[in-house]
Amino acid sequence: MINVGIIGGSGYTAGELIRILMFHPNAKLDFVYSTTNAGKPLSVAHHDLMGDIEMNFTDTVNPNVNVLFLCLGHGKSISFLENNKFASHTKIIDLGNDFRLTKDKEFDGKSFVYGLPELNKTSIKNANCIANPGCFATAIQLALLPLAANGLLNNDVHINATTGSTGAGVSPSETTHFSWRSNNMSHYKAFDHQHLGEINQSISQLQASYSDELIFVPNRGDFARGIFATLYTTAEESLEDLVNKYESYYADQPFVTVTTTNINMKQVVQTNKCIISLMKKGNRVLITSVIDNLVKGASGQAIQNMNLMFGLDETTGLHLKPSGF
Repeated sequence: MINVGIIGGSGYTAGELIRILMFHPNAKLDFVYSTTNAGKPLSVAHHDLMGDIEMNFTDTVNPNVNVLFLCLGHGKSISFLENNKFASHTKIIDLGNDFRLTKDKEFDGKSFVYGLPELNKTSIKNANCIANPGCFATAIQLALLPLAANGLLNNDVHINATTGSTGAGVSPSETTHFSWRSNNMSHYKAFDHQHLGEINQSISQLQASYSDELIFVPNRGDFARGIFATLYTTAEESLEDLVNKYESYYADQPFVTVTTTNINMKQVVQTNKCIISLMKKGNRVLITSVIDNLVKGASGQAIQNMNLMFGLDETTGLHLKPSGF
């Protein structure tokens, strides 16, 4: 049994981790760390867990757990690890952005592997530390990896992606509380989102010659969870040829489905799936990618990485049903 510790237990990603781990056949929650809720039941922060799990938050850690999930704010994982030491056998999966870029992957004798299974599965299996990808980054990379793998990215890629309010975290802000977000929509960090660094890094890993631009406009949507991303660029290949290349690339990837039909976000919400739709008009190809930002875009992918690190089937504990309607 894999003993699990969670740091930063009060947020949305921690809540998703707890929900999935409760039913994981090979994992057991050892502790959920939260300084603000120490001694209180998990259901104080995660109301849907009431009656499902009898465990309290704690402000102490067990340094001997098998795996540690860091669900801290961006930039806070390094500080936590500097002040809290864990056993040499403890594997670390960071859901923040501290270690995602190659220039940041080395820390305190540890080397963090970028945890996108559809790109780095072999390295993940042999890793002790994982930098879990960002949510927008996951949806966008999965849309582009087959093109990069076949050297077919030869122009700018225009990206428009909309995320739910949970992507901004559990603490309300001016643009996340209900009265502002309801019946509203806006974009933010246009052309300069922090996930562009890791996306470009992965593209270069597969197609080092790519030198054009990813033009990314992220949007805030009037819904709680999910990401709906549309991307377009140019490609001379036929739609049939592109579909074949996508299906070949994802043939051994259980959570990615490729189609030519129209897709919607509810097909993936509350699951670890990504569905990709391909359409073509002239030399322009439209790629639509949908994921749940909290599952495939965060906690589900983190558990997928844990499964790979411990030699389990990567789908273990992740057979989740979408909301559907």
